[in-house]
Amino acid sequence: MTGTFDYFVVFAEMRTGSNFLEANLNALDGVTCHGEAFNPHFISYPNRDTTLGWSQDQRERDPLGFLARFRDAEDFAGFRYFHDHDPRILDAVLDDPRCAKIILTRNPAESYVSHKIARATGQWKLTNVKRRKDGMATVDAAEFARHVEELQAFQVLLLNRLQRTGQTGFYIAYEDLQDVEILNGLATWLGVSARLDALDDSLKPQNPGSLESKVANPAELERAMARIDRVDLSRTPNFEPRRGPAVPDYIAGQQLPLLFLPISGGPTDQVNGWMAAQEPDGPAGLISGMNQKQLRQWKRGHPGFRSLTVLRHPAERLHHVFCHRILQTGEGCLRQIRNLLRNQFAVPLPKEDPDSSYGRDQHRAAFERFVEVIGNNLAGQTGFRTDASWASQAQTLAGFATVQSPDVILREDELATALPDLARWVGHDAVEVGNSSGTDQPYGLADIHDTELEEKIAAVYQRDYLLFGFSEWRG
Repeated sequence: MTGTFDYFVVFAEMRTGSNFLEANLNALDGVTCHGEAFNPHFISYPNRDTTLGWSQDQRERDPLGFLARFRDAEDFAGFRYFHDHDPRILDAVLDDPRCAKIILTRNPAESYVSHKIARATGQWKLTNVKRRKDGMATVDAAEFARHVEELQAFQVLLLNRLQRTGQTGFYIAYEDLQDVEILNGLATWLGVSARLDALDDSLKPQNPGSLESKVANPAELERAMARIDRVDLSRTPNFEPRRGPAVPDYIAGQQLPLLFLPISGGPTDQVNGWMAAQEPDGPAGLISGMNQKQLRQWKRGHPGFRSLTVLRHPAERLHHVFCHRILQTGEGCLRQIRNLLRNQFAVPLPKEDPDSSYGRDQHRAAFERFVEVIGNNLAGQTGFRTDASWASQAQTLAGFATVQSPDVILREDELATALPDLARWVGHDAVEVGNSSGTDQPYGLADIHDTELEEKIAAVYQRDYLLFGFSEWRG
């Protein structure tokens, strides 16, 4: 505690230098930064059992009570908070003028490339240069666009909330971390009397050198960077906090004047396949990974365009997500959340992919418990993020509306007739709609569905049922 502040938070993201900043804060006498205290997958650090006397389970049950431990700590205490940490404490932290807000930023291209290298090498910290692992980043332009959009949305949220509550944060860039005078200026701002004589040298830069030298496909990096609307990097529209417009996920035709706004967990592949069949170049004729500037350019270049999205019945959508992103551990699996559901929330999932011993009764029990946990997640009662694949379709559409409201909203069971009609509306020949990607495995929803399960799903997605007129799922 200082004369000005009771505790502090470092708002940062992965690969922004937050570990280095924490090490230097901890080098100040009387200051303790307790790592990622509200990371939903661990408490402060991997393999840590407690922080300030609280376990992860205690924190999960009472996050605001845990937050109070920082105010009352003997040292001037704080923690690092990333955009996907426990959202239940964010309002309390932002609205508290006795909480010092340190906002650490880094060029998003640098943080993205650094993260890709760390994932490729498995090396997240470096304390001995002799143990440094060499690696290269492979850039995915669409993934990079999503990375930038997430960072922008969170930074604008922080800025606007500080403005509205009349507070100031201490902004510090990644490059500033090497200046001991700036870090001592931070100590002055915090009201801490201690000063650093030199920077902590326990952590070493992992990937020195130019950005291009760290990328395996520099042409893709150049293409990804060219897509960024630099005027909007520091100021982007203030999107609805829970669900942004997800512009990089939009699919547009080059010849076909049609814009598809996919809802995660829906029949995206089926619609994409139909759109590709309308293009002379097939799938290569579809455009994705756009930012808002490129979306506006596409609209101007396609006068008379139509936009659409497709709704899937909430029961079928959630079961599809459960099978493909939670139950199965292959590509697309949300592995960390899967482990969290299994170990912390008692969802009876097999340790790895289901085998012959995984019966229909276990599948129903696992899915039913998953429904219950997702209901708590959507109500803001869990510490892990709300993934787009189970966010309500109503909330997703509200996010779209901040940039582009679809003028056609179809149901999945209408695609066979509605999509050919839509092609004719925009002056193209009708093309037959292909079949969906197949049934869920190892059991379909029809194998476990009953009135009790339907009622639980309807309670979770009450707004979707009400707004879009969904009735009981009947297969």
